[in-house]
Amino acid sequence: MKKIILSIAVIVAATFTSCKNETKKEKESTTEVSKKMEITDTSFGVRGNCGMCKNTIEKAANTVEGVTNATWDVDQKNIAISYDAHKTNAMEIHTAIAASGYDTEKVAGNEEAYKNLPACCKYDHEMMMNQSGEMN
Repeated sequence: MKKIILSIAVIVAATFTSCKNETKKEKESTTEVSKKMEITDTSFGVRGNCGMCKNTIEKAANTVEGVTNATWDVDQKNIAISYDAHKTNAMEIHTAIAASGYDTEKVAGNEEAYKNLPACCKYDHEMMMNQSGEMN
């Protein structure tokens, strides 16, 4: 009888020890993944007019995998973006915003998407835009 109880105790102890090791391995790999993020901050000009533009521009930028923050300034016509450089790059963000109908410094907005924007969001395509995002 003592041998059976001792055997059960050994099996239970071995099970708990292996569960603790598996949990520890999970935590270590999660830490390794978060160390691989390389957050990059950038900003560039994006044409637009109003709060509705702000919502659409920020939503387009935030749909790009790796973007952690995107804030478009209505007055400055400039978007500030933070993103994981291992998952995306600035050109992909320019392209996503342009696909929603808005011109960026590097990519012209999609004309079909522009035509579908609300009237208040239709900006002047001839506006000059410098790299700080200020409109001339």
